[in-house]
Amino acid sequence: MVHRLDPLVIRHTHRVPVPDGPAGEGAVAARQFDAALMSVGFKLSAELLEHLSGLARDTVVGIAARTLRTVRELVGDHVRHNVYFIDFPAGVPDTFDFWMRCVAEALADDTTRANTLRQLSTGVVDLLTLPAYGAYQHTYARMLAHHDELIAAAGDRLTVLHRGGSSEDELTSLYLALAGSPTPLGEEALADLRELAGHCADGPQPAEIPVRENRAVLNLARVMAGSEPLLDTVTDVLRLACAFAGGDVTLRAPTRLRALPRPVRRTLLAGLDAVVAAAPAKLADVHAHREMWKRLGERLHPHEYPRWPHAADVFAVARGEKAARSLDGRVEELLAAGDLTGAVALLKSAPGKLFRSLDRLLRAARTQEEREAVVAAAEQTVPDVSGRVVLSVREHLHNRARETGERRVFVNRLGRAWVTDDTRPPVPAPARDRLIGALDAELRRRLPATDHLLIDPDVLDVALPLSGKATAAGLGVLPRGSVSPVDGELLRFFVYWKQTERTTDYDLSALLLDADYATDSWLSYTNLREVEGEHSGDITDAPDGASEFIDLRLGAVRSACIVPQVDIYAGEGFEETEESFFGFMLREAGQRGRPFEPRTVRMKSELRGPGRVALPLAFLRGSDGRWRAKWLHLYLKGAPAANRVEDNRVTVATLLRGIVEREQFTVRHLTELMTGGATTVTVWDGRTLPAGPVTYIGLERPDGLHPASRIITPENLRDLIPA
Repeated sequence: MVHRLDPLVIRHTHRVPVPDGPAGEGAVAARQFDAALMSVGFKLSAELLEHLSGLARDTVVGIAARTLRTVRELVGDHVRHNVYFIDFPAGVPDTFDFWMRCVAEALADDTTRANTLRQLSTGVVDLLTLPAYGAYQHTYARMLAHHDELIAAAGDRLTVLHRGGSSEDELTSLYLALAGSPTPLGEEALADLRELAGHCADGPQPAEIPVRENRAVLNLARVMAGSEPLLDTVTDVLRLACAFAGGDVTLRAPTRLRALPRPVRRTLLAGLDAVVAAAPAKLADVHAHREMWKRLGERLHPHEYPRWPHAADVFAVARGEKAARSLDGRVEELLAAGDLTGAVALLKSAPGKLFRSLDRLLRAARTQEEREAVVAAAEQTVPDVSGRVVLSVREHLHNRARETGERRVFVNRLGRAWVTDDTRPPVPAPARDRLIGALDAELRRRLPATDHLLIDPDVLDVALPLSGKATAAGLGVLPRGSVSPVDGELLRFFVYWKQTERTTDYDLSALLLDADYATDSWLSYTNLREVEGEHSGDITDAPDGASEFIDLRLGAVRSACIVPQVDIYAGEGFEETEESFFGFMLREAGQRGRPFEPRTVRMKSELRGPGRVALPLAFLRGSDGRWRAKWLHLYLKGAPAANRVEDNRVTVATLLRGIVEREQFTVRHLTELMTGGATTVTVWDGRTLPAGPVTYIGLERPDGLHPASRIITPENLRDLIPA
């Protein structure tokens, strides 16, 4: 039964859980397993292949079946990717010629002739009324018959799967890593933690749970297993109530709080009473979610439990019947009265809030004495601030020295982006530089010592994942703001979606911009062919799933920037479809192959965000002529329907300028802080590995590292963030 959870381990760690026995003759099955994996761009490590070869054949076959199913889904090969134009990328017609052909076929059809003639008489024809438009004109099997086999190339992706321990050991290790994450998890990882928490409730537990939403997931598992929940704020109790209701423990989306069993009500009220009794000032936290507290009070019936009077106070505050001044309110009163020094002194009791307010406080300071008070308070409290906040403020202060003061780009935790005018005065340079020095010193103090640091140079420009919300789930996905090399002659984007109930039309497009972010051209269903590439054709309904592709010859691209985007023309949003994902492939010119070839997929990410326009990443050509990917993970609000690349060019260009010109805190910056003292630093050449243990940081784990090495890849990059 435990093997049911093995796919979680494979997805998160690229390790395959394997048993120690029973022994047998599994060599043939292991080699067949390895060959099947290579067809989708994966491979067994030498150690894993050797271990599987010594197991019983049936055991190897069971592991192979689970693993193949998981990696196919990971890369997007678990669905059929058909195309409208059967010979794509060959045979894509001129857009106008294609539309005229669809009109001609509609006129030749007795059932559509009259309606088409009426439309022609008005001068406007709705493409969606033409039978030949928007629906596959051939089967998947027939499409495959039109394409030659993919020719293998040295640049094809090959992701190595490594040997894991037993399923129980691997699941426990993954559970502890996710539960103890120093940064919030993404939606998929949080769902995985929820499943793991139930399985691991009786086993080892993390020493610390820094992220509150993770704590809510664990608390639900603890209560279900008969243990006491870990609660030290009133909001912890609210999150736990949402977890019991199957709702959103992040408290971003409203949760429908249903009637709760009496034992659960007692658990929540007892926990709430204990928190407030120990620290009555925490009643002030109720104001942040007062409407949810009111609704929860209707479900908990606190008046039925007079032995927990402090719990009743929480609901009295929510209803406005009891006063509870918040720290934020007191700070605002002091600032309004011009008492900045008093506000800073008060904020020292909440170091995280102080650090998030530093920019505002420094701008509000009118004298050198006030600025000195702000900086001194930050220097005194920085040891008590989480590493994630220290890094975030460090990145912010660095960019404040570079910002032009014209436009600001905002991105919320859901990936929704918007732009507004920047009316802020600058932060005084001496104070900013002094704070940056203090933050760097604190980060250097917290980073673990290492004797030998082995670094893959391709990872240096990867942004640290200060939140899992800034990275989509999938394969080869990097955090927002990261830069990674793109090497290949042909760049092919793809999108796949499968609607749940309503007719749903997603449109894959690519916007090509010059060095000043002005539009050069675009590829979309309204412009199927350009000098640089081709569009595979518009699909307008996806009851069984649909795919669209764009092919670009990088050597022919004259623009400085390529921005793929997915526009929702009609139907279900990204979070409503049964499944939706985006990705890109890289090929050499002579490889041929099917429109979708898993071995050439470099990235596949889930599309699960707000808004009606998705911007997963952009491709930038550097001064050296090489292309690099800049990871965005952004969603624009868009229009309710009929979103098109032509209509959002200005917004996309403005957003892109703000993201591209902002410098993230990257692995490069952190490793520069780590390399002091006696640390030996080796930049890996991709071939020779040190004989002894190292701390390795790279995009993928090499096969053959010393078993005692510490390994950091994008799957666990959050482990670099100091506590």
